[in-house]
Amino acid sequence: MGKRPIRARDALADLPKTIHGGQAWKLGNVEDYSHNLNPFGPPEDINDIILSATDGIGHYPDDSCSELKSVISKEFGVDTDKIMIGSGSSDIIRNFPNTFFNPGDIVLLNRPSFAEYGQQCRIVGAKIKWNDLTEEDDFRIDPQAVTDAIDFGVRAVYICNPNNPTGRIEPREKIESIVKECSDAGVLVFLDETLLELVSDHDDISCVGLVDKYDNLVVAGSLTKSFAIPGIRIGFGFASDTITEQMEKVRMTWNVGQIEQNVSKVLIGERMDYVRKAADIMAKESAVMNKQLNDIGFPAGNVSDSFFYFNSLRPLGVRCAEFKEHMLRSNIMVRDCESFGTPFEWYVRYSVKDRERNDRFVAAVEKTLKELRH
Repeated sequence: MGKRPIRARDALADLPKTIHGGQAWKLGNVEDYSHNLNPFGPPEDINDIILSATDGIGHYPDDSCSELKSVISKEFGVDTDKIMIGSGSSDIIRNFPNTFFNPGDIVLLNRPSFAEYGQQCRIVGAKIKWNDLTEEDDFRIDPQAVTDAIDFGVRAVYICNPNNPTGRIEPREKIESIVKECSDAGVLVFLDETLLELVSDHDDISCVGLVDKYDNLVVAGSLTKSFAIPGIRIGFGFASDTITEQMEKVRMTWNVGQIEQNVSKVLIGERMDYVRKAADIMAKESAVMNKQLNDIGFPAGNVSDSFFYFNSLRPLGVRCAEFKEHMLRSNIMVRDCESFGTPFEWYVRYSVKDRERNDRFVAAVEKTLKELRH
């Protein structure tokens, strides 16, 4: 009798790795427009902040993150018992389905959107019902699609605001109407606001305060994008004390190191103005960049809701893989959106930075357009 092969769970059988942007650092002197981080990088004194954060590394980190929660509570106006801390928002994204979904549960995901939602749902054996966002609808969420999904028997609805990769922002009133309808039906809502801090009017859009009103809502955020520190893994979530208590049961013990906790206390408690300034600058530069791109014949469309763009290259007759290759010749990387599925091999995502770098980006696009026409 032969040796029986070792098998993973059936849910993992055809599960691919997710693909993300932000890989230009591997190529040396390439300006990365494929990610959507704060273009001004971390605060100038980030090294000093990190060095000063080493107190306490001689013992296990505070598993409750109590001091960090207090700082977050003060900044966001949410009680500490409604705050979760994760190793990046990806940790919150992972813990949510591990807490609430059973194999076979159905969840509603928009498409295109951040790949980790579907990945983590599939890992626990949940089934995905796709809500396709279309160019004809300007990639906006149709509330009727959510209503139909509720009637279909979904366990949870995922919303990314601003949506990644489309950059579209849904107003707070629209989000709340969806949360309320889901609440009435006993359906959970996972709202990812990781990118929202870098939008200039984010205070008028954020739904963090709604966790005091609705017991079916989880809102996720992080410092990754706002402070341009993806190498320091800090995320946080807001929810009712009941949801928070349950999600804490699946969180890995000591998931956030003491250095990360100490750094985060300084950044959130003393440096949020740095993020707000970056958001205001990018809002102004986005309008300038958008006009320049349209003027040279690139199909940039309207000014983005957020600080990054998602454009179809069909008018140019070129898929993004080819466009990306041409842009790399000018030492600029854009995000090929093929990994989001069909028909997004035709779409490019790129971010907004400061005037000098945006001018180089526009020049590289103009050079690429000339190459593609010959």
